[in-house]
Amino acid sequence: MTFCLGMKCESGLVAIADTRITSGAEVSTAKKIAVHQGTRHAMFVLTSGLRSVRDKAITYFEERLNTNGAELGRSYQAVNALAEEIRRVHEEDNEWLIKAGLWFDLHCIVGGQLAEDETPHLYLLYPQGNWVEVSVGTPYVIIGDTRYGKPIVDRTLRHEASLEKALRVGLLSFNSTQASSTDVGPPVDAVVYKRDSFVMQERRFNAEELDPVAKFWQRSIEEAVEGAAEPVEPLAAALDLADEA
Repeated sequence: MTFCLGMKCESGLVAIADTRITSGAEVSTAKKIAVHQGTRHAMFVLTSGLRSVRDKAITYFEERLNTNGAELGRSYQAVNALAEEIRRVHEEDNEWLIKAGLWFDLHCIVGGQLAEDETPHLYLLYPQGNWVEVSVGTPYVIIGDTRYGKPIVDRTLRHEASLEKALRVGLLSFNSTQASSTDVGPPVDAVVYKRDSFVMQERRFNAEELDPVAKFWQRSIEEAVEGAAEPVEPLAAALDLADEA
């Protein structure tokens, strides 16, 4: 399992991904964000799914960018190009994966801005090669383990949020997932793209750097639970629990 989150704000994009890879009892670290940038061309790809499929598709896509990337002027064209490479990998490997008892399951989050784009774009790309664009109404997408981190993003992230707030929300969402999923863990890779800059800013945060965020979030949740005593009191009384408070 993995945790990859892409967020779209008025002023740009923020992407966060954990780096934990689990195989049985073995745990390792691997990057799940691929960054591509050039003159008036900047994009990232986050992936969730079978690692061998991911590596092959990203390699094919990078090769395509190197040979004819200049022909891609719009973000949707780049997403279509990646979709074609994913279908290519499916044609090459799916039969053998099925024989090995494995499932072709590669989800991607693609974000960026190309030369002909007026604004940055963010997409969710499915294993079949079809995609949806992230909208202003729901300005984010999560792939991998979505159960624990999604509620805080739903409640707090809006399209008009600053990139700093989006990073804040994303790191708290990651911590909520890490606390409940043994398959998700640090280090965390974060990428920030400022609108019209055509430059991806990338940084890896280790467990020590993330620890203050984890402690703050744990303390805040505990304080919120204690603070809920007053509104819950009449409900507890209805269940004859008032004396236990």
